[in-house]
Amino acid sequence: MRILYIDTSSSFLYAGITEKDKLLAECKKRFDHDLSKEALKEIIHLFELASLKPDQIDKIIVVNGPGSFTGIRIGITIAKVYAWSLKTKITTITSLEAMAISSTNEKVKVPMMDARRGYVYASAYDKDNKIMIPPQHIKLESLLEKLNEVEEYIVITNDEIEKFPNHETYSPDILKIVNFCKDRENISPHAVNPNYLKQTEAEEKKNENV
Repeated sequence: MRILYIDTSSSFLYAGITEKDKLLAECKKRFDHDLSKEALKEIIHLFELASLKPDQIDKIIVVNGPGSFTGIRIGITIAKVYAWSLKTKITTITSLEAMAISSTNEKVKVPMMDARRGYVYASAYDKDNKIMIPPQHIKLESLLEKLNEVEEYIVITNDEIEKFPNHETYSPDILKIVNFCKDRENISPHAVNPNYLKQTEAEEKKNENV
């Protein structure tokens, strides 16, 4: 089975094409504000590196959040259009789960992303990548209270988050992520939507004025 993996939930593009237990091509590049312009070009380049055509992909796994609102929409849009137009199977994974799966640490894994204003996106997984704390948008102090009940854990992040200077830097193991969720149930491309875990700033302001 040939699988395309896409993650644009941060300022990085993490993407790759796998076949069985081989990683045929991958991209791990930081684009910041150029992500919307460069993501599709880089994914097309992956097909060139793998000597494949788009209709030779059997399944797409796309990260649907949390993370950058704009970034998430980029990957979701590419994946949905691709899956719908070529009738390719598609499923999703959260950015936090992908972070946990990539780690080889035997401690409880706490993937985390800075959500600003004292909040983070975070979750916790055991050594077998089973959920201990579901993905959520949470105050850092509230998360710390929950983690007080965990004997030993490691935070995984690419952000500078206060209180966690000794964290594990995230670098996705794309083959490992794909193999972990390749048999996950397929969904309709129309049902693939961003999972922001919080309201957009526009929605928050609207609710404040109600």
